[in-house]
Amino acid sequence: MNNIEISYQEYLDIRSQSTVLVDIRNDMAAGYGMLPDARHIEIHQLDDKTNQLRGFDNVVLYCTKGEHSLNAAEKLRDMGFNAYSLKGGYNGWLTYVMSQDKTESEDDEIAEFTAQIEAGLRKRYKKSLFSKFAKAINTYDMLQPGDKVAVCISGGKDSMLMAKLFQELKRHGKFEFDLVFMVMDPGYNEMNRQVIEHNARILGIPITVFESDIFDAVLTVDNSPCYLCARMRRGHLYAKAKELGCNKIALGHHYDDVIETILMGMLYGAQVQTMMPKLHSSNFEGMELIRPLYLIREDDIKRWRDENGLHFIQCACKMTDTCNALDPEGHAYSKRLEVKNLIATMKKDNPYVEGNIFKSVENVNLSTVIAYKQHGVKHHFLDNYDSMYEEGGE
Repeated sequence: MNNIEISYQEYLDIRSQSTVLVDIRNDMAAGYGMLPDARHIEIHQLDDKTNQLRGFDNVVLYCTKGEHSLNAAEKLRDMGFNAYSLKGGYNGWLTYVMSQDKTESEDDEIAEFTAQIEAGLRKRYKKSLFSKFAKAINTYDMLQPGDKVAVCISGGKDSMLMAKLFQELKRHGKFEFDLVFMVMDPGYNEMNRQVIEHNARILGIPITVFESDIFDAVLTVDNSPCYLCARMRRGHLYAKAKELGCNKIALGHHYDDVIETILMGMLYGAQVQTMMPKLHSSNFEGMELIRPLYLIREDDIKRWRDENGLHFIQCACKMTDTCNALDPEGHAYSKRLEVKNLIATMKKDNPYVEGNIFKSVENVNLSTVIAYKQHGVKHHFLDNYDSMYEEGGE
């Protein structure tokens, strides 16, 4: 093959030779899932790790859409490697997988696969997933009889798992409540929309899809487009859920999201706050937001995904729906990724660091806090400093 771009089928044809498949996306993108047998070397690390590629007859690189990997393959060829770029990247591979996967005519096979997923949540993943899901709902009083919950599905692993856990809870729960599995399409590309619909079908999730133009609306925003996008998406979800008769929306944020948010607030926002397990909406009367994956670890979600051979979309935003969210030097833009890496580094020396971060916002001692806000009002320790001394000081 002389063409520097090869399809996944062409890669399979040469895989029996001495071929190495390399995922060059950043850690966060690779965390959404990798191709079978791939090794992970971020694009900006390739120059320093070319020794890991020597001895192979073929080096096949992929990113998200096959753009950065094409440039990287050309660079490796200049260094003497027989390098290729996987056409379409990770997204192209997902399209290939769907084309080879269960079709509409194989209803019995799909039903059997769905049943296996559900049995796994009751058995193999009961302790790590279902029990923690139920514990969060009970601990934080998220669900009451008669609730109608809009389970908001973005298309990623977290929200898809949340939908399956809600189905199991409804099937085996102690009281009646209703569910709507709601997908908002804020402007997904065709491939991402297909992946979401494909996964909903093989997982047995009856989704309700509605359209919006949020991605187009924030595309030209220079200042904090991600914040604006998140706010607009939340508003659209609340509005649609209320229209469908729901009184709650459920989002798929997990334990790791919580601890990362705590550190991000401190390091980049100069504030101590957390991602709350539930919130009353200030703009949609009678509506409430709940986060039932609050106690579930991301690694356990990834394990469920990978052991079941499931493949989900990564960030589908038009601004980051590229091969990598990288700057020209190859560094990740994401502050969340920076914090995720920081926590992983600290964990090497202190295995309890994640639990300590999570518990820190449950053990706030206001007597040792300089100032805090409550209901928009700022309170300072000097406000009652002398009276505290008179009552016994420390």
